[in-house]
Amino acid sequence: MVKLYGRELKRDDALRYVGSIDQLGGVRLLELREGAEKGVRVALMRTGELTLMIAVDRCLDIASAEYKGVSLGWVSPTGVVAPSFYEPEKFGWLRGFFGGLLTTCGLRHIGAPVTVNGEEHGLHGRIAYSPAKLRSLGGDWNGDDYVMWIEGDVKEARVFEPNLVLRRRIETKLGDKAVKITDEVINEGWIKQPILIAYHINIGFPILDNGSRLVCTSRMYVPVNEEARKDAEKFDEFHMPTRGYIEKSYFHDFAADKDGYAYSAVINRNLLGGMGVYVKFRRDQLNRFTEWKMMGEGTYVVGTEPANALMLKRDKQEELGMIRYLGPQERIRFEVEIGVLVGKEEIDEFVEKVNSITGGARPELIESLDEFIEKIK
Repeated sequence: MVKLYGRELKRDDALRYVGSIDQLGGVRLLELREGAEKGVRVALMRTGELTLMIAVDRCLDIASAEYKGVSLGWVSPTGVVAPSFYEPEKFGWLRGFFGGLLTTCGLRHIGAPVTVNGEEHGLHGRIAYSPAKLRSLGGDWNGDDYVMWIEGDVKEARVFEPNLVLRRRIETKLGDKAVKITDEVINEGWIKQPILIAYHINIGFPILDNGSRLVCTSRMYVPVNEEARKDAEKFDEFHMPTRGYIEKSYFHDFAADKDGYAYSAVINRNLLGGMGVYVKFRRDQLNRFTEWKMMGEGTYVVGTEPANALMLKRDKQEELGMIRYLGPQERIRFEVEIGVLVGKEEIDEFVEKVNSITGGARPELIESLDEFIEKIK
């Protein structure tokens, strides 16, 4: 059943009102034409509630997102830079980091630049700059639900290995205000490969504002950098943009519900009667979580980032035995849902859900990264 414009519509009822379903929503392939974005394929996905711009030539990441005209993600000044402008060395990744609702980090490295076995890995790996080969996109009726999707393969490959494929499907329905991302990472090569992936979900103004809060199923957390140790007990509180602000990062360990799902949301109860953006993910697939708190002028964003590894130096990860490897022809699955909370009732239900998992307790602040690692091993 399509729930749209405050009413419920069955398939035939909806079709009686329109000449084409495109009047209500759908997915369409477009191309950007100006500046460093020139030639970048994007897909515009509209549910009647959500409008998403999906960067086909940038890993099928979500470059922008709106709910009824309200921006959800943070958009950087770089634009949706074409993959040909990628600078893989060191921190060159930032020259095309569009932010958006989702930027994918990986597939063989996440976090700060590092050299492993003579190979240089720049910030957050290569996959975010890799174009997708589309498998399908479109929409169709499933009973009284109109389902829309885009699906494609993104490769990280070279001669002499690796030969990795990220098969991504983004799916939603007409009338929905949530989107589901289903990823399969496949090792199509013949040498085992480390698989590190992080979903860099970037929440910005007006969801993020003075008085907004992070509500999540964290049971303990640790400041990652010295700056984060200052006011670490306020990890979940956000304030106005501040000149000269230095980013703070926290690693969290999340609890899950009986079905294995963990939850996080940035909530602004003062925005239009209350709004928030939530993330739902399987903890057995993505057992690590980083909070990136950046309250600067212009760079005013909170990253809520489920991942399958901590964003530590690779040698440290190897030493701790915390890296997931895929053998030849093996595959692994990741599922993430991103959605919008609207109004006091939906926000209260989400908070109640989180409290039912955590028992209403605040997460424990761990002072030492080594102690935190020891607890989650």
